[in-house]
Amino acid sequence: MTPLAPRPDLSQLSHDQKDALIHALLDRVDALVAEVAALRAENARLTARVAELEARLKEPPKTPDNSSTPPSKGQKANRNTKEKRAGPRAGSVGRKGGGRGLAMEPDQFVSAKAASCRHCGTVLGDGDHVLHGRYDKIDLPPVRPVVTRVERYAGCCPCCGGMTVAPVPEGLEDGSPFGPGIVAAAIYLRFVHAISYQRLSRLFRHLFALSVSEGALDGMFRRAKPRFDGEVGAILARLRRSRIVCSDETGVRIDGRSCWNWVFQNDAVVIHVIRKTRAAAVVAEVMDGHRPAIWVSDLYGGQQGHADGWQICLAHQLRDCKYAVEAGDAVFAPRMKALLLRAVVIARRRKELAESTRREYRRRLDRDLDAVMAMAPENRHGKRLRKRYAKVRGHLFTFLEHPEVAPDNNGSERELRPTATYRKVTGGFRSDWGADFFAAIKSVIGTANRNGIDAHAAILSTLRGNPVLAPG
Repeated sequence: MTPLAPRPDLSQLSHDQKDALIHALLDRVDALVAEVAALRAENARLTARVAELEARLKEPPKTPDNSSTPPSKGQKANRNTKEKRAGPRAGSVGRKGGGRGLAMEPDQFVSAKAASCRHCGTVLGDGDHVLHGRYDKIDLPPVRPVVTRVERYAGCCPCCGGMTVAPVPEGLEDGSPFGPGIVAAAIYLRFVHAISYQRLSRLFRHLFALSVSEGALDGMFRRAKPRFDGEVGAILARLRRSRIVCSDETGVRIDGRSCWNWVFQNDAVVIHVIRKTRAAAVVAEVMDGHRPAIWVSDLYGGQQGHADGWQICLAHQLRDCKYAVEAGDAVFAPRMKALLLRAVVIARRRKELAESTRREYRRRLDRDLDAVMAMAPENRHGKRLRKRYAKVRGHLFTFLEHPEVAPDNNGSERELRPTATYRKVTGGFRSDWGADFFAAIKSVIGTANRNGIDAHAAILSTLRGNPVLAPG
């Protein structure tokens, strides 16, 4: 505490000095009153903040189950708790208690027959046996590389004496000793299963008795990249003719820098690009002036305004409504959640419905949405949701006008899930080149999957110069 100044002897002061002292004291009082008022206001603000934080402490944590929080961040989604199987597990066709059915076309057969009766010793012939049971035994043969020695000859013409060198056999060109099968396996293991260069080198040595250094792996990836870049060009051209485009993005790291893995996809193609920004400029770059009829995305601003129509991901909205309910909103969020669930149920049948039926469903959903929006929630989460849907309500049920449009963006999220796994395992990319190669591979694999081609087959097909994108 500041020590008090000694009090003057008032009897020794003149009238002017007393007046000056009074004025000084009054100024001090005014300053103290203002300071007290400011402190009271700050105290009220802090009290309100404490109350808000205490209320938040009582709210449930946000998880992928009840919010738009991605599974890669924060608390994980709760696992579904299923009742344990009451009885014994049902047996398979071939083996009691087993879970695998018999192969349709086994590679070989082995018949086991008793030579004699175990009771009396009588020799048993072929006609004395009946089939007792069958099962499959599955194993892998030793996998070893096939080394093809190429010998090129030069022929000497007996007429003119000129030398003619034999052409290189197709598929056996000089340069890297590794064929497309080895390269495809390396790419598949590295970029689909996130196996490091060091472990990949050991894997080839231990499983295949093949020595492939980390430098050789990097070299084969660099030689393979133009093949994938060419395929990505064809996929991108198809995307830029698409009527429907769905998009999403997730964070990645390149040499310690924060970047973004964008995905653009529909029923026919998938395009991954990794850029330093999350801005809408990425969409403009990828689409190159093409404006689809419908865009499907979440509420992120960078993914809005790129098409004539917009379908908001209802899966995100359902999770946000669920969180608001768990956080105490008993007015708006429960009704909105029920309405969105009804819309999702209708969406599952949308392609089977007549146009008039879809219009009627849309009319009913809009009518019920009006009733929900007329509600006045007191909970802050309910207020936030109501404010959101007041802005975007016209984009909730676009799928009823365009039955080929999904009501959610789950396809994009599924495409980005391997990226999140790769990010966790590897920690990110060491170079822009590696990130671009990863994006190209994911684009080819995702597109191939839509054409019924698995990841390894798609990689091998691309390396051999065979397109994975069906004409159209």
